[in-house]
Amino acid sequence: MASVSVPAGTSALLLDIEGTTTPITFVKDILFPYIREHLEDYLSTHWEEDECKQDVHLLKKQIEEDMKQNRSGPVHTVDQTVHTDEEKAIREVVDNVLWQMAADRKSTALKQLQGHMWRAAYSSGRIKGEIYQDVIPSIKRWKEQGLKVYIYSSGSVEAQKLLFGYSVEGDVLDLFDGHFDTSIGAKVEVKSYERIAERIGCQPEEIAFLTDVTREAKAAEEAGFNVVVVVRPGNMELTDDERAHYNLITTFSQLELTGRV
Repeated sequence: MASVSVPAGTSALLLDIEGTTTPITFVKDILFPYIREHLEDYLSTHWEEDECKQDVHLLKKQIEEDMKQNRSGPVHTVDQTVHTDEEKAIREVVDNVLWQMAADRKSTALKQLQGHMWRAAYSSGRIKGEIYQDVIPSIKRWKEQGLKVYIYSSGSVEAQKLLFGYSVEGDVLDLFDGHFDTSIGAKVEVKSYERIAERIGCQPEEIAFLTDVTREAKAAEEAGFNVVVVVRPGNMELTDDERAHYNLITTFSQLELTGRV
């Protein structure tokens, strides 16, 4: 695949994580299974701590909102092994979290709890953030050429910082100028990218967005961003029309910055 040039006026790069900087399999095969396997133990251990109480409070608010919107939820069955009110409450939270994960929901409440669980796993060394080998050298090159580099992911800002702070490449957080998550808006909404441009302090046309998801690419493009679609192993297959429409790269090293040394 040929190299792709971003316009000379580009001053910032906005990067997706899953399928762009990091293999989809890392999230699917390592991060999510960790939550499923350790969730009940984590809640039991931290149930009385303020941070956990806040996480549970947010989840309960999400459940109430779902009920108001008539969204379906987990079906609760009678469990003879649950004896105390605390055990019952923990089991209900577990059921809801697993249901949200199975439905691939991106709620802030879910992402916050996951982020706190992953923090414990990263800091203990049980998990290290995976990054494609071409990513860090390319970001360093872009930074040397005067560009700012930001992350925009559906994972919480805390989860993003854990991945890059405890990565296979070590702590690389100092390479990034800022982080955005869905608290600024959903990644398929045009307004989200307009807000990011405003927050960064750039015109939309001065920002290049790298993602593997064409629905995100479309929203960013409509907001005036330059868009590059990243094709990695395991990513969603693109249609012929999408391949014809978007600039495509298979590695960050293919991205060239026009008019920069």
